[in-house]
Amino acid sequence: MKKPELEFFPVTNVDFTVCAGGNPLITERILSSDPDTGVATRILRYAPGADSTPMGPQRHGFWEEVYILDGSFVDLTLGETFSAGQYACRPPGMPHGPWRTDEGVLTFEVRYPAPQE
Repeated sequence: MKKPELEFFPVTNVDFTVCAGGNPLITERILSSDPDTGVATRILRYAPGADSTPMGPQRHGFWEEVYILDGSFVDLTLGETFSAGQYACRPPGMPHGPWRTDEGVLTFEVRYPAPQE
């Protein structure tokens, strides 16, 4: 299965849903995905006061590119704040987070699988 073919559409047509982990302050708007490969494009939203500490640091088996659209959050492991206009490219297995935000944050993310060797 592949990601669907989609022409321009208002992303507001896609509802935010609670992310894995069940914290209602951490939601995602999945714009397109392929559940067979883990390929996905999404908008991630941390509402003001959101804290992903219970989920601990994250590691994924896929590439992840993240651009912060609005707001900021703190990587609690690094003790560093990242804000609007910043970008990250994480290879499979790179630890990141957990995160906390006072003001809220909105990111645009693209995930794609690691090449098979």
